[in-house]
Amino acid sequence: MFGLKNEFIMAPVKLGYSDGSGVVTQRHLDFYNERSKYIGAVALEPLYMDAGLRELPTQLGIDHDDKIDELKKITDLLHNNGAKAIAHLNHPGRMANPKIPGNYHWSSTDKPCENGGAVPVMMDKPMMQKVVDMHVNAALRAVKAGFDIIEVQFGHGYLMAQFLSPAVNKRTDGYGGSFENRARFPMEVFRAVRKAVQIPLMVRLSGDEMIPEGFHLDDMVTFSNMLQQAGADAIHVVAGTACSNPPWFFQHMFVPKGKTWELAGALKKQLSIPVAFVGRINSFADVDFIKEKYHADAIALGRAMVADPDFVGKYLGQVDDLLRPCLACSEGCLGGVKSGKGLGCVVNPRVNTGLKQIEKTTNVKSYAVVGGGLAGMETAIALKEKGHKVDLYEKDALGGQFNLAWLPPKKESMKELVDYYVAEIERQEVLVLKEEATGEKILNNHYDGVIMATGAVPAVPPIKGLKQFYWTEFLHDDQLPENKKVLVIGGGLIGLEVASKLIDNNNEVIVVEMLEEMARGMEMIEKAMTLKKLKEKKAVLLVNHRVVEIDGEKVIVQGNEDEKVFEKVDRIVVATGMKPYIPFTVDKEIPVYTIGDAYKVGKAQDAIRQAYEVALEL
Repeated sequence: MFGLKNEFIMAPVKLGYSDGSGVVTQRHLDFYNERSKYIGAVALEPLYMDAGLRELPTQLGIDHDDKIDELKKITDLLHNNGAKAIAHLNHPGRMANPKIPGNYHWSSTDKPCENGGAVPVMMDKPMMQKVVDMHVNAALRAVKAGFDIIEVQFGHGYLMAQFLSPAVNKRTDGYGGSFENRARFPMEVFRAVRKAVQIPLMVRLSGDEMIPEGFHLDDMVTFSNMLQQAGADAIHVVAGTACSNPPWFFQHMFVPKGKTWELAGALKKQLSIPVAFVGRINSFADVDFIKEKYHADAIALGRAMVADPDFVGKYLGQVDDLLRPCLACSEGCLGGVKSGKGLGCVVNPRVNTGLKQIEKTTNVKSYAVVGGGLAGMETAIALKEKGHKVDLYEKDALGGQFNLAWLPPKKESMKELVDYYVAEIERQEVLVLKEEATGEKILNNHYDGVIMATGAVPAVPPIKGLKQFYWTEFLHDDQLPENKKVLVIGGGLIGLEVASKLIDNNNEVIVVEMLEEMARGMEMIEKAMTLKKLKEKKAVLLVNHRVVEIDGEKVIVQGNEDEKVFEKVDRIVVATGMKPYIPFTVDKEIPVYTIGDAYKVGKAQDAIRQAYEVALEL
């Protein structure tokens, strides 16, 4: 396809690395440089075509000619690495970020997104012509900037899909009603871009909006054939709409893997032009399956390339290393972008941190790593890669508390990270001592330094009458109660995940949170879906309340203005936070580096980054 050196392309992933003016920064160059060495083509993050249409304040732009030389820095870099460059053009319509000053919102409708946002203006004909011109001008700039391929976004609930979708487009003019009418404006945009440029033109579309009243596969078969006849060179198939179902948009671990592949496979049977497959393709087995079952023309990798920039090189056997897995958790990538820090990654500590690649040391030392959780394993592996001698002390299973991470509903993919680390520990031949470390053992082995990665333990509040309680035991199927009344003290990440597991097993669940927000610290998509499920299953969710006394099966809960009493409570779960755990001290003459939750209780991403950073310095 398109003369690429292989069938792999990197899908457009929002980075948020610009400075507010839409220009290229060193972070862009570093990110794309690492990810273009083995792959056929790279699609940059969505390029805004007007500063008033940004999804992120720090998005890359292609809105003026002064952006051409900036973008050429990236296309030159990609070409030097043997990859072709794809310009992804997208008009968000009503999905332009309402929090960015100066943004405006046009759409086929005057109704805002179902999950919130600005009220859009229903477009008239002059507005439509401006959008057509905007696409054409952006495409011409892309050619001047050295892009080899242009991709236009017609899916995911963005402007073109807002015209296509019967769930959104309720117009009564020539651009609404029948499918032919709803497709009219997108086809006008496509034909104008096709006429303006000679380079290959690919269309990204949702094979199904995944909502009952939206468009479905039959419509997209018709639409794809219209695009093919009008000169489209390829179709790139996604699913869902960000307005109604963000988990499908982000291909989150909470949605089933493979639906987008089915849609692409169905479209491929109806078309003679290439079809690109995308959607949570994050293992070599996924690639093999898609190639064997669907004979894919192109395979687009998104967040898998964030987690491991050498994914393609490793798949093709050009890089001899284990694949660092993408968990489809959206914690580092989506979470980083939403927070304004820019895209990061839970599993890859070098994404957006400026940390360098590990290099061999000439000053070999001996280190003890105490604790085999994520932080401990990351440090041990990185130190071994540097050439140091490493002993890893872990009397229990490797993985630490992250072994709990895949036990809540729909989070099975989290286990892949522990599996990766355990395999890497074996590959690097790190010595794992299945025993408890002590200060005496450390001294007797004459280590040059100690990395304390002993994690955290639950923090139990002083509640009157609190005697017997549980923490995460109910995440284990063999300990999970059924048809019981369970009160969970603490509505943070752990409390909500335990509650989610309990309510799926026909338990009556009450969650009491002393702060005003439930599920703080939880990734936004998991938070939304978990809270929705708990409410639908009639869980009692109390914020601004605290448990003040437990008297047998009676629990007294106090709010700012009221008091509640819950009778016949069978079980109490305490999930009120964690505190660092350091089991022993070491002689002051031996340097000790405390990392992860043992240093400060936080997220897996923070622990892995800190572990890698410490190893770099030693």
